[in-house]
Amino acid sequence: MKSIKSILVTGGAGFIGSFTVELLVEKGYDTRILDNLEPQVHGKAPDYLNPAAEFIRGDIRNRVELKNAIEGVDAVFHLAAAVGVGQSMYEIDKYVSVNTQSTATLLDILANEETDVKKLIVASSMSIYGEGKYECEKCGSVCPGLRNEKQLKQKEWEPKCPTCGKPLQPRPTDEEKPLEPTSIYAMTKRHQEEMCLNIGKTYGIPTVALRYFNVYGPRQALSNPYTGCCAIFSSRIMNGNSPYIFEDGMQTRDFVHVADVAHANLLALEKNGGNYQALNVGTGKPASIKKLADLLLRLLGSKLKPIILNEYRAGDVRHCYSDITRIEKTLGYKPTISIEKGLPSFVKWVKTQRNVVDRFEKAMKELTEKGLMSSR
Repeated sequence: MKSIKSILVTGGAGFIGSFTVELLVEKGYDTRILDNLEPQVHGKAPDYLNPAAEFIRGDIRNRVELKNAIEGVDAVFHLAAAVGVGQSMYEIDKYVSVNTQSTATLLDILANEETDVKKLIVASSMSIYGEGKYECEKCGSVCPGLRNEKQLKQKEWEPKCPTCGKPLQPRPTDEEKPLEPTSIYAMTKRHQEEMCLNIGKTYGIPTVALRYFNVYGPRQALSNPYTGCCAIFSSRIMNGNSPYIFEDGMQTRDFVHVADVAHANLLALEKNGGNYQALNVGTGKPASIKKLADLLLRLLGSKLKPIILNEYRAGDVRHCYSDITRIEKTLGYKPTISIEKGLPSFVKWVKTQRNVVDRFEKAMKELTEKGLMSSR
């Protein structure tokens, strides 16, 4: 591959983007950020932006602004996106516009304009899988799909084998698992991934789609009720409110520290093994939502207890954690920060934050009004 010296990071002022920018600057790349500083995420311009990176405030949906930002760069990290599974189910136009249409605009520029871009890395998401992978003792490996409403109303939380009806055991989800996105957000992440890989192959631009699992760490938007549960739980606790947990709290996710994610981004840029592929970025280890809440409460010194709602939200999956074999083999990626190691540093940062607003109840009211969760 030809030498890469200059890089554009869309969404580079955001959570994952800012850590990626810091690594790129540290490695000596000329780095440019394009970000609109979305109020739901930022509130104000973040003070952590690396001064060595060029910052352009602009909207990725604006072709002129995006084309100007691409001018002269050798590679693009396309990380900018609207993020929020529940919110995407009623702000449909916004999510499709910000995620799908902006990616179409980016690819249209790469296909039809003279650019220097030699590599493209796009942020995908574990949400495109829907339910994770499971094992049935009778039927073997299965992908059960979403649990039906009848089962959820009976509070039978664990998926059952779609063939024989027996209980299932969760297994690591690899990249070959059929994609079954269950929200508009997840659908747009699939659009982004598949469009980028398609155009990359068509025009010979090495492209990598990174399927991030549940990313957490410093700089998450604590006052954004549609972000990850680490941030949502922390904002609740910081305001003296108990974390709300849906179902029975035993559902599992793969929590990966933002520093490991940024490192995976760098590997995707500098190594060729992942070109034209989708790769999971996680830890390969599941943790229950209740465990996460209990750890945060203890680390934040709170005597509150999580509230187990025994209610469900439309489209929620039960278990999904990563199989990271492919990214280990192709890029040499190895996560270094376990949840037990990563949460203390996250909490240390949380304690430094001021004016953290708990907007969870407002978000839940909106979901209820839209019929997207069981009545409370």
